[in-house]
Amino acid sequence: MKEERVFFRSGKLSIQGLYASSDGGKGVVITHPHPQMGGSMRNNVVDALITTFYQNGFSTLRFNFRGVGLSEGAYDDGIGEREDVKGAIDFLAEKGKKDIFLAGYSFGAWVNTRLIANQDFLSDAIMVSPPIDFVEFDFSGLEGKVGLVICGDRDQFCPVTRLRRITEEIGSRLEIVDGADHFYFGREDKISGYLNEYLVCCFIPGDV
Repeated sequence: MKEERVFFRSGKLSIQGLYASSDGGKGVVITHPHPQMGGSMRNNVVDALITTFYQNGFSTLRFNFRGVGLSEGAYDDGIGEREDVKGAIDFLAEKGKKDIFLAGYSFGAWVNTRLIANQDFLSDAIMVSPPIDFVEFDFSGLEGKVGLVICGDRDQFCPVTRLRRITEEIGSRLEIVDGADHFYFGREDKISGYLNEYLVCCFIPGDV
């Protein structure tokens, strides 16, 4: 898997990303954890997601939110960051990707929620450890739009009991990683395994 450094626009800002091209029309945007807590596109969970999607025939785009790495701008409490995600989706569309997924880890999952609720052109969404006990989540409008949610059974910011109720309400598949906290060190293969199983089981190989 070869990723190339790219830049795309988010309003007036230039956003830094890494893009891996694959044949066909499937693409995925993957968003990273909290910028003010050291989060960036260079992350173990993001790596696991990127690799698994690519192995399933997706072109992949990860990027640094505004103010992180070489991305212009400054942290905007999730508001401007939504514009960054829109810019990433537009980048994939310009590359000819018509079957676009959105995957987010932690803060990235939170940023993605309003886009998922307000957009109908996305094919599917995946969340890893949405930090429901750390930031205020609004799950309205997400019914039938989030296919898979993954969480560790020791997650400090995402209690499984509460998450289970939420995923039942919005109709998402929930997978629990035994022994994993919010950071998944040493459990990345479990994330890959659950995601691979979901993609193979639920989506016909090939392009839309």
